This record gives sequence, structure tokens and C-alpha cells, in this order.
Amino acid sequence: MSHTPSPAKSGSRPRTLTNSTGRTRARVFAVQALYQLLVGQQSVTDIDHYTRDLSGFHKADSVHFDTLLQGCSERASELDARFVPHLDRPLAQISPVEHAILRLATFELMQVLDVPWRVVINEAVELAKAFGGTDGHKYVNAILNEVARDVRHLEYQNDLAQGHARG
Repeated sequence: MSHTPSPAKSGSRPRTLTNSTGRTRARVFAVQALYQLLVGQQSVTDIDHYTRDLSGFHKADSVHFDTLLQGCSERASELDARFVPHLDRPLAQISPVEHAILRLATFELMQVLDVPWRVVINEAVELAKAFGGTDGHKYVNAILNEVARDVRHLEYQNDLAQGHARG
């Protein structure tokens, strides 16, 4: 099995795991699994089994993990097509970690409507801070704000009108 992404700061534990909810933990494991799909040659089934054996998985919301992993793997092209128009470079130049985070958050924005768009983006930014490059979280934030504006238009406009978002 290939190496899973590690926190950007050597020796530190991703802060998304500290006192986090089961859904947050599911996102952490899903990003690791999606990273494996992007860089490895393993099947979704093999990656799923490997991920479930990782330390701490028992604290994750396994139903949410299943939804994320299956949804992102089955709809990968559709998800990428949603955020690619907002990129400032070709998708091939996006790091696999940030690609996995963008794919995961785009899936949640499109399909997991019980999670507010601002929460989806916040969780993605925290994942990017924990696993991505130095300023990757800023890039992820900017791209996902555009995706949210597109796919959660009414919710986004409502938050904008209430001063909870910037246009």
C-alpha cells in the first residue's frame, strides 16, 4: 500500500483529529483514501479495507466515510468538472492532496445537503492545513467558495444577504 498523506508540519498531529467529530474524522480518512486512489494503483475495495485498519478509524463516522469514498470514486469525473473551471492552472498541476480535498468537498457541496456550505469549506480548509502545502488551504478555500456559489446558490446568496459570506 502506498504512503498516505502526512501532516505538513513534521511530527504534528493533524488538528482536524483533535477533539473532532466522527464526521470530521471520516473526512480525514476519506481524504487519505482518495489520495491513494489518485496516486496508487489499488482498487477502491483494497483502499477501503486498508483505511478501515488505520489507527483511530473506529472513532470515525463509518457511514459518512462510506458515502464520501464511494461517492467520490464513482463520480470523480463529474466532481472534477465542477471545480476545474475555477482553477488557475491545469488539474495535473494540482497536488494530489489538494485534488483529493477539492473532490471530497465538492461532493459534499453537491450531495450532502445537511452540512452547510460554510462548514464543508471550513472542514476542507482544515484538511488542507493539516495535509497540504504551505498555502494550499488558501487555494482550496478560494476554489470551493466558487463551487459553493454555483452548486449551493440559494444558500450562498442567503448567507451573503445576512452578512455570513463575502461576495
